[in-house]
Amino acid sequence: MNILSELKRRFRDALTPLAEDPGDLLDLIRPVQDARFGDYQANCAMPLGKRLSRSPRDVAGEIVERLDVFDLCHRPEIAGPGFINLRLKDEWIAAELARRVGEQRLGIAPADRARTYIVDYSSPNVAKAMHVGHIRSTVIGDALARTLRFLGHRVITDNHLGDWGTQFGMIIYGYKHFCDSAAYGREPVAELGRLYKQVHQLVDYYETRGRLPDLEQQIVERQAALDGQRALAAGDDKQLRTKAEKAVRKLESQLQEARDELTAAGRKLEAIDSSPMLAARAAQHPAIAQSVLQETAKLHAGDAENLALWHEFVPHCRRDIQRIYDRLDIRFDYEYGESFYHDQLADVVQQFRQRGLAVDSDGAVCVFLDGFATPMIVQKRDGAYLYATTDLATIAYRIKTWNPDAILYVVDHRQSEHFEKLFAAARRWGCEHVELQHISFGTVMGEDGKPYKTRSGDTVGLEGLLDEAVAKAYGVVSANDDAKPGGAELSEEDRRHIAHVVGHAAIKYADLSQNRTSDYVFSFDKMVALEGNTATYMQYSYARTQSIFAKGKVDLDTLRGSATALAVEHSAERALALKLLQFAEALQDATIDYRPSQLTSYLFELAKCFSDFYHQCPVLTADSPAQRTSRLLLCDLTGRTIRQGLDLLGIHVVDKM
Repeated sequence: MNILSELKRRFRDALTPLAEDPGDLLDLIRPVQDARFGDYQANCAMPLGKRLSRSPRDVAGEIVERLDVFDLCHRPEIAGPGFINLRLKDEWIAAELARRVGEQRLGIAPADRARTYIVDYSSPNVAKAMHVGHIRSTVIGDALARTLRFLGHRVITDNHLGDWGTQFGMIIYGYKHFCDSAAYGREPVAELGRLYKQVHQLVDYYETRGRLPDLEQQIVERQAALDGQRALAAGDDKQLRTKAEKAVRKLESQLQEARDELTAAGRKLEAIDSSPMLAARAAQHPAIAQSVLQETAKLHAGDAENLALWHEFVPHCRRDIQRIYDRLDIRFDYEYGESFYHDQLADVVQQFRQRGLAVDSDGAVCVFLDGFATPMIVQKRDGAYLYATTDLATIAYRIKTWNPDAILYVVDHRQSEHFEKLFAAARRWGCEHVELQHISFGTVMGEDGKPYKTRSGDTVGLEGLLDEAVAKAYGVVSANDDAKPGGAELSEEDRRHIAHVVGHAAIKYADLSQNRTSDYVFSFDKMVALEGNTATYMQYSYARTQSIFAKGKVDLDTLRGSATALAVEHSAERALALKLLQFAEALQDATIDYRPSQLTSYLFELAKCFSDFYHQCPVLTADSPAQRTSRLLLCDLTGRTIRQGLDLLGIHVVDKM
């Protein structure tokens, strides 16, 4: 049972005679922040009283008289201006929890109406090594898919791989002109990555050179404007001075941005000019950007040589990515990359033209959408298609093939405008019956407040990140084991296995525990800490439940079959029991706005309740056999709930730490 949903159902019956549609009032029923006021609180009497022009306390009294909750709650109390406080009966908590002892799903009922969700996540470019930027999409998408599936929905996961387009034009060009055959034979993916990076550098070199005059002119113009405003700010006219001072601050910021951009451009040029090899290649390939586009166009047109190279490169890259997914225990139902939709793009453009949704503009085919300053381009003037065209084809295919209720795109916040345009165009195209959601997320930051990168400025590789997390976890596990009062208990093999589980969990949980729309600072030391909201703390809490069973030589099958009822006589027992019963609410919260951090927050609160219980309520040395059994059952339910919750986040547990 979901307690909060049940209370809302009963409040709806009590509110219906007073409010035609009490939906918004039901949202004001929540768990309390302070246990002194009970377990749940309804704050609906205040806005309803205002609506009815009546005293909120009188309205609260009428609600309470109509409210049928006496089988699970003590009589509701009215406090302050009209708060309705609810305290669950201890015997009801104990009985409800006892029913979950033998339930595999821990009292979580499948959804009344199962929906079909498509979850689009991870989606790396296969020609490049996965880096730290991929972790957020991958673990958030996986956690949402696992949670929605556990709740009884049909979930289809699709890894929309970047396996087509200009990046392969760059690799093909690099392979034809710069490839180290011996290196390619030894490590094909590393060599392809090097070729991509080098070609990208050379293309960027010429683009940057072309932008230099504009940047320099921009600095001159902004400096002149700033000097003019500074002169006004030094004048006698107070009104003009105030306005000018504000303009000065804005122009100073803009001037600094232009100077920073010019400095960055200079570094890019210097990186090429200072390298004899790169400088020579830049001189030998002055039209490299156009040549890359030609190689891309040949690939898209089915050129035999380029297509053969593409078929050779992709499996190498795909195996490299799969190694990371295997480490993270990530699985997809489908992996339809951009190449899968290539033959469908012309039809998308034709349909938009025929329906009057797209028009020619400066030689390109554009979709003009209300509320956007610029159109969405679906075909460039040279005939090439864009990401938007592929994404529209993808939506059409998914609707035709799977008939989803919702498609979730787990992609970083920088793509927000793209998805806003995409969804608007798709709805005009006839896809208004499908929920289209951009599950956006922030950036992984370094402790310097900038996007997390290596000292050389390169994006951090994901595999190296995982290796370091495992190494850090090994140090924590070993130190914890060595510090045990009776001496170390784990073999070297056990330490390595636990470090592997803990290290990978730390990376995932550190990300999932953040509000997904916020940036967060990456810190190895914090994420493997044994205290605080970390995977390590959750896993340690689970291992503690298992150590109790091992120490007491408890047979769990016998325990779960015990006829002894649970008891919640101690305040720590009651707090733990109530938190266990709120698992369903946490899962609901995690899926309302697709935020796994709601589940991590719940698990952290549960682990803290268990820690309080563990220190205040002896289990194996309880006062009576009945109390011992009851507390062992609480430990079992806690362990199972933590394990299930972590599993929904894609995180494993270990029995010993």
